[in-house]
Amino acid sequence: MKINATPIAGLFEITPTVFEDSRGYFFESFRKEMLEKAGIRQDWVQENQSFSKKGTVRGLHFQAGEHAQAKLVSVIQGKVLDVVLDLRKDSQTYGDIYTIVLDAEKHNMLYIPEGFAHGFSVLEDAIFSYKCSAYYHKESEGGILWSDPKLKIDWKVETPILSEKDQLWPTLETFTKEKGGL
Repeated sequence: MKINATPIAGLFEITPTVFEDSRGYFFESFRKEMLEKAGIRQDWVQENQSFSKKGTVRGLHFQAGEHAQAKLVSVIQGKVLDVVLDLRKDSQTYGDIYTIVLDAEKHNMLYIPEGFAHGFSVLEDAIFSYKCSAYYHKESEGGILWSDPKLKIDWKVETPILSEKDQLWPTLETFTKEKGGL
């Protein structure tokens, strides 16, 4: 398992060692001791899975306060463009975006610490899986507008399929003025 730091502190791409033969493949999708050696110390309390059709955009979502979540995200089937936005108040990279393609062939994962908004666009029909460090708490849910023009995110989909809720989140500028970050 390779754990590589990204340009944003605390954010890591994880690529497992995959063993393939004529029967298929095998890899460790989670190994606590390896993550801990890289400084990732999380107790995972909830695991979620979603199926999304090509062209879907989900995000940018977060949970605030005592219900903030770290996530370990991966794709079981298909391919997505994973997008994170640093919302940590005291971070030198506050407002920075990081994107990575996660796909079922590479089996790569992304560790996202607390304090980030997260979303993804579906490049191929996808089953998306993510471990969470805190339980979902509706009252702590928030988001940033996926299409905020100042963020200049290229979601790599022409006509996105969106939820109504994801079209109503505030821009980063409005969020920052109102909340000052996470």
